[in-house]
Amino acid sequence: MPEDQVRVLKTRAAQAGKSLQAYMQELITRETTKPTMAEMAARLEREASAQYITDDVLAAIDEGRGGR
Repeated sequence: MPEDQVRVLKTRAAQAGKSLQAYMQELITRETTKPTMAEMAARLEREASAQYITDDVLAAIDEGRGGR
């Protein structure tokens, strides 16, 4: 890793009151828990193409109305 980038990371870690290792772990955790645009697009595609059976939808509506 280029030394100038390491210096920036060390400075940011110090400003956040963290060790470089803790700061990097936080960055990695944040990056790996956030879905990429491709992952989000694939998820939306899966959800948009879900098949619903009319009887299931009508049953869910009836069930919801029964709670009133």
